[in-house]
Amino acid sequence: MRPRQKTAAVCCLLVLPLAACTVGPDYMRPQATISDEFKEAKGWKPAQPRDSGLPGKWWEIFGDPLLNSLEEQVAGANQSVIQAEAQYRQAQHLVQSAQSSLLPVATLTGSFNRFKAATGQNVAVAGVRNLFGQAVGIAWEPDLWGRVRRQLEANTDSAQASAATLHGLILSSQATLADNYFQLKTLDAQKALLDETIAAFTKTLEITKNRYAVGVAAKADVVQAETQLETVRAQAIDLGVQRAKLEHAIAVLIGKTPAELALDPAPLNAQPPGIPVSLPSDLLERRPDIAAAERQIAAANAQIGVAKAAYYPTLNLAGTNGFQSGDPGNLFTMARRYWSLGPAGLALTLFDGGVTNAQYKQAIAAYDASVAAYRQTVLTGFQEVEDNLAALRILEQETQVQDKAVANAKQALALTNNQYQAGTVSYLNVMTAQTAALANQQTAVQLLGQRLSAAVQLVKALGGGWNETLLPTADQADGERKWTDYLILPLVE
Repeated sequence: MRPRQKTAAVCCLLVLPLAACTVGPDYMRPQATISDEFKEAKGWKPAQPRDSGLPGKWWEIFGDPLLNSLEEQVAGANQSVIQAEAQYRQAQHLVQSAQSSLLPVATLTGSFNRFKAATGQNVAVAGVRNLFGQAVGIAWEPDLWGRVRRQLEANTDSAQASAATLHGLILSSQATLADNYFQLKTLDAQKALLDETIAAFTKTLEITKNRYAVGVAAKADVVQAETQLETVRAQAIDLGVQRAKLEHAIAVLIGKTPAELALDPAPLNAQPPGIPVSLPSDLLERRPDIAAAERQIAAANAQIGVAKAAYYPTLNLAGTNGFQSGDPGNLFTMARRYWSLGPAGLALTLFDGGVTNAQYKQAIAAYDASVAAYRQTVLTGFQEVEDNLAALRILEQETQVQDKAVANAKQALALTNNQYQAGTVSYLNVMTAQTAALANQQTAVQLLGQRLSAAVQLVKALGGGWNETLLPTADQADGERKWTDYLILPLVE
């Protein structure tokens, strides 16, 4: 190749990337149905109206030190979170792999051959010969139509979706732990109530036995009192089964075996906190599952460009520069140097039985499916917020009524006990009053547990303390930052 030809070839290589285009649609976030306000938020009064969102460590609003210490362990020890973190790292490396496809591939080879020419062959030197070689080869497929760039775009979007999924799993695990914790505390409160009731029923049984001993009570009264006492004792024992399961579940959530965690019974002193609720439109930026669904749309959109690029021709370029000699001593001399430009080829698929067209339409269908999934995720998010706002509002009203019922039941029991001791009513009246008082107190405890659970679920529905700014940017999704840089809180050492 003459110098002018070599210069022209080099110029072509430099101009090709400048002339390259990117086929396929550019991404635009699809619209989703959003209401102006939450239906159930009318009249909602957060504790601190000046706050526009939840804090990163949202569980601290419940004011429970033990819950705080348990929640701090979820992000660093929960095995499902660790699995999701590894999947996020996989997605990061796919971005790096796509980036490398934009660059030429360079190879370094060394060779040694020892041979003897066949008899009668016309060779300059007869006999056994050695041939040493060393070469550097470069191969490159210019990204003329943006196939690689679209794939890089898709992998970047997928990495961002993976990061959002990781955050969503952390939030879900933290909310599950808080829910299980308050259920456990509710069981402890019910156990304490039953223990108090057992003590009261034991005292009533003693009174009934004394009355039977002096002939003012029937044997049936004693048997009924004993039956009622043992029934409550059985209820107290039965709570242990569910409590043990909840304790085991909490242990697994913080990455421990059930044998490594023991939570002592403690009073249920927590109350549902004031939770700031912003506009529905803000939910799109604060729920990691919605962010993950949106990023998956972006990835699917980029895949349309990848599929469309298959309609266009591909160009492959290659070049080699090396040395070859029969004597290793003079291998690296200009006299033994050789070079080649090629093979170079332009390929266009003329017929493939419709495979390319089918893959293109498949990419479009996948995009449409991801848009529908995103919109459904948004609707589900709104539903979860509305559900828990309604639950908190209704349960609060029910609690106010139930508190009155508890007070009345206690007063009725006290009056009935006095009447029974005075001999003006039968023991059946006492049993009825005791049963009513216990049932109403149990309902009050359960209502408090339901309100705390609804508060936790509302926090989860609002996205916890997460927002879209915690996602890696397109420049950072290739692994330059560790996943822990995007956590709401640092890992516990």
